[in-house]
Amino acid sequence: MQVTRLRRRAGKQTLHGRRRRFTLAGAGVSAIALVVTGTGIGVAQTNLFGTDQVGQNTDNGLVASSDQYLKPYGDRMVLQNGKIMSSALSPDGTHLAASITDGGMALSIVDLKGYRVQQYIGNNAAADLRIPGNDIGQEGPAYSPDGKTLWLGQADGYRKFAVNPDGTLANPTFVSIPAVGGKRALASEAAFSADGSTVYSAVNGQNRVVAINAATGAIVQSWTVGIAPRDLALVGGKLYVSNEGGRPAKPGETTMNSYGTQVPANGDTGASTTGTVSVIDLANPAATPGSIDVGLHPTSLYAKNGALFVTNTASDDLSVIDTAKDKVAQTIATRPWSEASAGYEPTATTLTGDGRLLVTLGRANAVAVYKYANPLEPVSYVGLLPTDYFPSEIAQVGDQIVVTNTRGIDARRSTTDQHRTHDTTASLTHFTLPGDDVIKGETGTVFTQNGWRGNSLAKADNTGKAQPVPVPVKLGDPSTIKYVYWVVKENRTYDQQFGDIAKGNGDPSLASFGQKVTPNNHALANQFGLYDNFYDTGTNSAEGHSWVTQADNPEYTESTAGEYLRSYDTEDDVLGHQRSGFIWTGAKAAGKTVKNFGEFQDFEQKPAGATWQKYYCDAKTMAATGQPSAYPIKTGSAIPSLNEVSVPGFPHFDLNVPDVYKYEVWKQDFQKNGPANLNMMWLSNDHTGGPANGPAQVADNDLALGKLVDTVSHSKYWAQTAIFVVEDDSQAAADHVDGHRAPVQIISPWAGHGAVDSHYGSQITLLRTVEQILGIQPMNQKDTAASPMRHAFTPSADFTPYTAVPNQVALTDGLKTLPECGADTPAAPAQATAVPADKTQLAAQWSNWKTQQQANGTADKVDAFNPAQLNHLDWYEAHSWQQPFPGENKFYAPDDVPGALIPGADAEG
Repeated sequence: MQVTRLRRRAGKQTLHGRRRRFTLAGAGVSAIALVVTGTGIGVAQTNLFGTDQVGQNTDNGLVASSDQYLKPYGDRMVLQNGKIMSSALSPDGTHLAASITDGGMALSIVDLKGYRVQQYIGNNAAADLRIPGNDIGQEGPAYSPDGKTLWLGQADGYRKFAVNPDGTLANPTFVSIPAVGGKRALASEAAFSADGSTVYSAVNGQNRVVAINAATGAIVQSWTVGIAPRDLALVGGKLYVSNEGGRPAKPGETTMNSYGTQVPANGDTGASTTGTVSVIDLANPAATPGSIDVGLHPTSLYAKNGALFVTNTASDDLSVIDTAKDKVAQTIATRPWSEASAGYEPTATTLTGDGRLLVTLGRANAVAVYKYANPLEPVSYVGLLPTDYFPSEIAQVGDQIVVTNTRGIDARRSTTDQHRTHDTTASLTHFTLPGDDVIKGETGTVFTQNGWRGNSLAKADNTGKAQPVPVPVKLGDPSTIKYVYWVVKENRTYDQQFGDIAKGNGDPSLASFGQKVTPNNHALANQFGLYDNFYDTGTNSAEGHSWVTQADNPEYTESTAGEYLRSYDTEDDVLGHQRSGFIWTGAKAAGKTVKNFGEFQDFEQKPAGATWQKYYCDAKTMAATGQPSAYPIKTGSAIPSLNEVSVPGFPHFDLNVPDVYKYEVWKQDFQKNGPANLNMMWLSNDHTGGPANGPAQVADNDLALGKLVDTVSHSKYWAQTAIFVVEDDSQAAADHVDGHRAPVQIISPWAGHGAVDSHYGSQITLLRTVEQILGIQPMNQKDTAASPMRHAFTPSADFTPYTAVPNQVALTDGLKTLPECGADTPAAPAQATAVPADKTQLAAQWSNWKTQQQANGTADKVDAFNPAQLNHLDWYEAHSWQQPFPGENKFYAPDDVPGALIPGADAEG
């Protein structure tokens, strides 16, 4: 039960605990000049982080992969076994039960008297109490009023535990809620009647609330409520329910899907448009529940003193409902920075005895403090207190305010120089609420840690006097770049791909897909620049594709990570879309043209019998003849605005289609129609796990990218082009700096050729760079605050085109059946190494394991693989079964891999 503690007093930080569990490397801090503006504290410079690295401890705090510093107010306790999804206090206030995910655990019990983890529950071998399955709902767990039982929401009901006198849990049993119409329960919050005899359950997946006999587990009553019920609050004889998806759709309304329910939606932004709170009269259970309109994505409910506080997470405000009248008495804005109106994501509230209303702002890493008297009297804003990464719950325990932070200190669990995105942590921070003067002072700290500064969105003056530069200082001023390519790849860390480049900050011992596998990526880095301090913000594809299209991972996607059964990638889930839209909707609003090749699409149809082998041969035919594909693919999106700009025939994530085929589909459109201002593209086969072996798939991806750049750079559009190549996430392997560090390419005549650039960068700063080039309004406070990567560009262009490098690894390596057009034969093949005789049986075991996975070329699902197992297979194949996985001294069979019990993110529950 190792715990790391940080104590913050008078601006100093110290670490103490039984064992140091993460590295905080010393680093120089980039100079930040604080200026007082009419809107608060601003940062008067353009690069907040300088050359700071994620994981470094600076005067501003620990650098996180979310473009933020972390230095919370008060004391910190780090939990080392994954992210906290939700938490609950025991009735006597001595313990906190936290549901957790991403580390093989489902629950942790924290002793609040000593701030120590007392028990871990899950299917991890290190668990103190083993239970089957780690799936957990968005809300909960919940203690019974007498504190003798605890209920944890899971996919098909509740795991019920007995609570021991010392606060630990025992004797787990399961209370089942059956599926209805193919929809599983996806049990969320549980609330108890005052006597504890009845448990009310928000059955999230079925849009209903049920009453359960606490003793027998029998369902005794059911009410239909709004869409995606999430939290519950019992006030007198009324049960309030937050419906994250709002009300049912009316005839003729635009709708989009979420777990089989059509949700009222905006066809342009792709976001839901309603939010409601249902009111169930428990004294008259036969009555139809009432409904109160609130903001978007109502999540947590908190009741006190005749008021019900509703966090409207996607509206960035708080509804205060007068429970005597069941009407919204006032709406409190939770947007502390005037430069941006979206993206703060309030998640929870509590009201102190002296009338301080505290609201956690998840995406701002802060607690907002207000003075509150009653539902009708307007609140007054006091200021902000800094927290750790993504605060999600808040409560008062005695004289202490306790904040639960979902992501703690980021992915810093590793005790070695092998960091992975799934090294996730969580934390509790606690403090005595300070006076108003201290809170106002700490507000400046929050502004600094988020990079919120005055005049972040300087607009063009439209005088026509501004001269074109690659990345304009003012939004809307002219750029030398007219055509932007936004190419999204899959799942590589910097060290995994570029660790073998000596001039960069790499670790060659971690390089799986170095020079011989990715000759084009390496040549592009040498010609156009190497970026060795760049980070992907998300942990997996569900998060990553949100970050690269929305500059955020909306709270809905954060909080569903414990199950991922309602949705994983949210292309076909309207609740995963922010109200301010996507990068393509912003481009269209700015008057720019857009083309989409696969990114964020979710429907695909292929001709019968169309295999990887057929598409490989078809790509050769298309290249030789210029004829269209013989096996055309139909794709689509649930979002009308994306369908309007998507080019037909380009697949989405599909490991059964080579990336070189995707290149040919793109090339035919490019040669016929030219580029748009914004060209989005998904080249996904560096994910690995498809029909060919890992190195062959990465080589296929590398060659497709090389050909793309070759074609564009030899075209008439090259002088006005920038190609940005970014991974959706970096979860596939280890990196010696941080698991979020990833390869990125900035390819343009205007790029800093040949340089090694060690300035901090991220998916968010890269998106802001695109927005600044094309004059696109930033989508939320994250990309508004981000510093455009101007340092990556030069005022003088080098128009030398790029010539693709032939692949050295055969693209058909590892196939069980060769294509009819024959095996791929590279002109200069890399030296092949045979599998050692003593590893052939092990290699066969892995081959059999691969054919059993969901992403085996017949039913592709993003991240359906167990990440630890796929990472091992990639390493073994890339090193011809000659070297054990980094950090291990032996080879493992699939079922013996450390971490093999933890399912893939998109695996079926």
